[in-house]
Amino acid sequence: MAKDYSVFDIVGPNMIGPSSSHTAGAARLGKTASKIAGKPVKEVKFLLHGSFAETYKGHGTDKAIVGGILGFQPDDARIKNSFQLAEEAGVKFEFIKTDLGDSVHPNTVKIEMVLEDGSKSTIMGASIGGGNIKLTEMDGLALDFNGSRSAVVLEIKDIPGAVSFVTGLLAHNNKDIAMMSTNKPARSEYTFVTIETTDKLEADLIDQLRKFEVIAKIIVLDKF
Repeated sequence: MAKDYSVFDIVGPNMIGPSSSHTAGAARLGKTASKIAGKPVKEVKFLLHGSFAETYKGHGTDKAIVGGILGFQPDDARIKNSFQLAEEAGVKFEFIKTDLGDSVHPNTVKIEMVLEDGSKSTIMGASIGGGNIKLTEMDGLALDFNGSRSAVVLEIKDIPGAVSFVTGLLAHNNKDIAMMSTNKPARSEYTFVTIETTDKLEADLIDQLRKFEVIAKIIVLDKF
């Protein structure tokens, strides 16, 4: 089946820096990680793998991803000064070359964040070309999210009917489930459910899900 390509896919994004994979994608990874964390980032370690590890300074990946953590878009001119702006904001950052395994994309980074309240959050993702990114891990949970649709990740207590209640609630609110995956860590009492929907879930529907007592955690992933 032929794939439909947008102008963005063919031409690439507006960006600061020489490479869409190493700058635009890096900035989007940083910004997405910060947004998922949900709270101001105070310390962050960037574990750089493969091509990212080898060329992050020369291609501007380092400035781009720090800019992303600060909330900058890939075309934001402030990215050039992101190190200084991070220091002024009290955000500590460190780059570490590492090997994340043979199965990950060459442009992969694992972002380990310490948030303002002392809590921690970890995101792993890859810049897959043309400024596009894919999230592959979130706080130890395996993901395969490319941002083409909105999604919600639910930590649901592993009891009969819990997942069916969630899908039934979405159906009752006329939400079409495009894809759903589950992941139950060994010895865990909870199942992680990732649901991608054709339409974004409204705040009131998210609030309805939060009231369901067997759902321990909800993370909303917006379409990129």
